[in-house]
Formats: sequence, structure tokens, C-alpha cells
Amino acid sequence: MADEAVKPAMTAPLRFVRSGTVALDALPPLALYVHLPWCLKKCPYCDFNSHERQAGAALPTDAYIDALCADLEAALPQVWGRRVHSVFIGGGTPSLFAPDAIDRLLAALRARLPLEPGCEVTLEANPGTFERDRFRGYRQAGVTRLSVGVQSFDDASLQAIGRVHDGSQALAAVQEAAAAFDTFNIDLMYALPGQTLAGLERDLAQALALRPPHLSIYHLTLEPNTWFASHPPALPDDDLASDMLDLIVSRTGEVGLARYEVSAFAQPGHRCGHNLNYWRFGDYLGIGAGAHSKLSFPQRIVRQVRWREPAAYMAKAAAGQAMSNENEVAASELAFEFMLNALRLKDGFDLGQFQERTGQSALGLEPALARAVERGLLQRDGTQVMATARGFDFLSDLQQMFLPSPR
Repeated sequence: MADEAVKPAMTAPLRFVRSGTVALDALPPLALYVHLPWCLKKCPYCDFNSHERQAGAALPTDAYIDALCADLEAALPQVWGRRVHSVFIGGGTPSLFAPDAIDRLLAALRARLPLEPGCEVTLEANPGTFERDRFRGYRQAGVTRLSVGVQSFDDASLQAIGRVHDGSQALAAVQEAAAAFDTFNIDLMYALPGQTLAGLERDLAQALALRPPHLSIYHLTLEPNTWFASHPPALPDDDLASDMLDLIVSRTGEVGLARYEVSAFAQPGHRCGHNLNYWRFGDYLGIGAGAHSKLSFPQRIVRQVRWREPAAYMAKAAAGQAMSNENEVAASELAFEFMLNALRLKDGFDLGQFQERTGQSALGLEPALARAVERGLLQRDGTQVMATARGFDFLSDLQQMFLPSPR
């Protein structure tokens, strides 16, 4: 996806067009993220902005979609004239919203934004909300890609991580996704409480037997402010977790799923365009409770956050004040922010793209690049820069080498 020419300054609010700290010749591709925050139950490992639906209570579907529309309309002046290359509906559990609600939502987005022909539209779904033909309803509404939050097919593992579905529901949901969508993703977690290498092997075999075009894998980590952080379960040690990852990489390669990002594997033609835009330091407008945005303007790059609590978000959005805070990314932090994303990609990035997306000369990277190459964490092929196998294993250490120097 090519960068877009910078639009005339008067299309953006005045606070974005005053003299700034960067100089972008072109704006990167723009994606849209839509957050639907409710779920059936808060998982003990989850640190996302998700909120349990009250038992027996109906979701405020119409009111929330109205709020999303108001949020988007207030944000439109920031993205006037820019085409949207992908849409991602995440959560929470977006599949709690019925197909007709997703149809209304997508119609509202199309009415307000110029979506690229063939725009990728992803929706996250959980097996605990699976109903027969529900996924076909999402396809008819305009969703082109489904991401199924399986996490495991093993009942004991699912219970240990607090999921609301069982293995048979997970299997049925993926089979229905495969019948309804040409492209779908399975989310699978590893290093779960009590999990053995043999246990992961069974989980992985079941996932791969379903022939997913895309597989995302996640190491269970104990995040702050979660139930597991204060009630930590016994997890596999680092050596076993490393063996598990090696097994995943090996088995996925055998069935034609190529690892193109630290946690993502895909068949040819089935990479997630929305996530690729994140990793390539593209722009994204986030609407919905707690949604984040990263938007570029000719002389600055800004990050924004919406109000987190759903009721507060809906009230604020109705008043044209959905954004809770906004800050400009300091020029000194841009290299690190870029590397946090781009170094996750197996193929890395081109130095010219760094310059296009940050407005900074790639020459400023040279000292850190040289140190990383010397330590065996990076390799270079002309202007292409990518992590080595060792760099992938120690990605956090590699990324931190691009932190701004302390003053």
C-alpha cells in the first residue's frame, strides 16, 4: 500500500497544521479500528479494555452504534480525503453483536469514509458466542475476514485460563468460520497453566487439521492489573516455553503457514493487512470505548485515546468529546516507536520507509544499527533491515537499543 500525498493543510484542524517537529512528504496508509467493549466474562489474563455484560441484560447495541457514528463524525476533519485500507472490529467480544447490528455499523462506516475497493474488514469472534449461521450473517454484512479466539481446544486448558467455551464449541466455531469465509484466523495460546509439550502438540495438531489460512500464537503472560497478576498460576518455565515456540514454528512451516511476524503465520495471500499496517507504522483511527489512534499530519504525529468506560464513552461521544487525551509523539521517540512495530516483521523494513513514515533521516539510526548487527541481533541487505533468528528470540532487547538517549 503506497503512501498518500499530503492533503492541503486546511483540511485538518488548526492544532495539527501549525509548525511542528517533523516533515512528512506523504501520509501513510490509513486503517480504521472499531472497539466493541463487552464480553460474556472477563478472562483472568486479559488486560484489554473489556467489560462483562450484566447477566440477563441486553447490550445497548443501537445506542453504542450511535455513539460510534458521533465519534467518527467528530474525527472526520482529521482524515478528510484519506482512503481507508482496512477495518478491524475488535473487543471485547464483537460477536456479541448480532449480524444485523454489524450490518448497520458497516453501512454507517461506508457512508462516512471512503473505503478502498476490496477493503479488508476483520471481525473478532469467540466460540462462546457461536450460533449456527451467525458467521454467514457477518459475511453477508460485509465482513471479509473472521478472527476466532479459540486459545485452546483442550477443556482443561480452557478452564484453567477462564474461557467460557469448551473444546467442542471451539471446533464447531472454526468449522463454521471455514465454511463462511475464504480467510479466517485462529488465535492459539501456549505456555498455559499445567501445559506440557505433548499437550501443546495436540492443540496445535487440532488447529492445523482445520487448515486455517492464518494462525496467531500468543505466549500467556501475567499482565499487571489482571486477576492472574494477583493470583498467579503455575506456568511452564522459560525453557519449556521456548521449546513450545520451536514446535509451533516447525509444524506451521510443514503445512505451508509462513511466519511473517513474531506471532503471525499465514498461507500465501492471507496475511492480515490491518496488522501489517500497524507493523509498518501506518496510521489508524480508533473509535469506540478506550480505542487508540495514531495519526500523521505533515508536521507532526499524534496519538489519541477515547474514554474507556462504555457509558462514559457514549455520553462523551454524543457531546462530541469522545477523545479523553491526545499527545504529540516527540521527535526523539519516533525511532523507538517505529522499531517497536517494524522489527516484529520477519522481512523487517526498508530504511526509505523509516524516513517516509517518521520524517527523520535514516542516518540517525546508524549507531544503533551497527551495535545491533555487531551483537548478532540484526542483519542488513542493502537498505533492508531485519531481525536475525537471535534478534527474534530477544526482540525486546533489540527494540530497546533504539530508545532515545537520556538527556
